[in-house]
Amino acid sequence: MDEQSMTPEEENEDLAPAVGMAQDTMDKFLDTASVDAVFGIPVQHEDTLIIPAAEILSGMAFGVGFGSGTGPVEAKEGEENQTPAMGSGSGGGGGGGGRVLARPVAVVIASPQGVRVEPVVDVTKIALAALTAVGFMIGMTVRMLNPKRAFPNGEE
Repeated sequence: MDEQSMTPEEENEDLAPAVGMAQDTMDKFLDTASVDAVFGIPVQHEDTLIIPAAEILSGMAFGVGFGSGTGPVEAKEGEENQTPAMGSGSGGGGGGGGRVLARPVAVVIASPQGVRVEPVVDVTKIALAALTAVGFMIGMTVRMLNPKRAFPNGEE
């Protein structure tokens, strides 16, 4: 049966493996955002309970595409000894990808004195933000000190 006369049910059967794979991948991504992933295993030390907490970020995308076919191509007028070209068809495919990031953000400490939340400071993130800000300020200062770049239209 050719592709042009497929019923919607037959087209859905062709999509079933791709949809199943996408659903399985989506389920795995959703499992990463469970409570077990956000809060770590509690640690008991004497009369103090320590519970690590994390931030989970996930992103994903999928795409599916299908091709089409063409009928036979007739020989052009004036071109002798040329046989008509056969029709051609093309298939399709799909793909996807994603990423899951987890980073510690806090520690919950429960003791006889009460419950408190201690944030986890990411020194690397702070240092990168500071370097980016300093680089931007240096770049803007250099641009402002150069009259040609500060006023590109020659307005001084």
